[in-house]
Amino acid sequence: MPHLKAAGRSLNYEWIEGEPGKPALVFLHEGLGSIRQWRDFPAKVCAATGCPGLVYDRYGYGQSDVLAEPRRTVRFMHDEGLTSLPEFLSALKVKDPILVGHSDGASIALIHAGAGHAVRGVVAMAPHVFIEPVCLTSIAKATTTFETTDLPARLGRYHKDARKTFYGWADVWLDPEFKGWDIRSEYLPGVRCPVLAIQGHDDEYGTMEQLEEIKRRVSGPCELVKLENCGHSPFRDQQEKTVGEITRFIRQLR
Repeated sequence: MPHLKAAGRSLNYEWIEGEPGKPALVFLHEGLGSIRQWRDFPAKVCAATGCPGLVYDRYGYGQSDVLAEPRRTVRFMHDEGLTSLPEFLSALKVKDPILVGHSDGASIALIHAGAGHAVRGVVAMAPHVFIEPVCLTSIAKATTTFETTDLPARLGRYHKDARKTFYGWADVWLDPEFKGWDIRSEYLPGVRCPVLAIQGHDDEYGTMEQLEEIKRRVSGPCELVKLENCGHSPFRDQQEKTVGEITRFIRQLR
């Protein structure tokens, strides 16, 4: 896969072909995600919409540069949305994309759009816009799982350094300062493009108040999709429904 530099880091990326003239879908993975962990979801969305797709491993994930600093700052999602993503899109000459983000990636998409960058639409799956206790409890449980099960080996199939990837995510989320992380007032009002926010009722990392706050605060049109029998990963737990809702949303944009 090709690499390019953004914010001083080498990032691994992949293009999915689409029809000429259609907007690019840029997929932003979750806090422990990567290109390969999306599985066939990006390809299915691109096939259903005809849009080209751009999938990449963010810094510290997959086959991109391994996390160099001992600990991320609590503004790491701001750094991604305000510095790394703009440089990445500029280097690939991607203009006015539709951002499709999951979890941390959804928050990054909202920060990017809310800061005034040109975005045609945002699909936010299981987004975080403020910190809830249930999220921190689940991350603490994930840390125990990492230390007591084969999770390091499973993550090692996708990431250059599974331990650095895991603790680069978990340590910052469990930092006491992170409890005050909140993008509702500073960034959501600046989101003027259409938003589709999707979440499962069984999401172990957040309640439906995340979606309700997005709808209350963004300046553009916003649709909410709340899925039954679905946890934190709608694109895996309810893939057919999720692809269908995203396809409908993108067709409306065009």
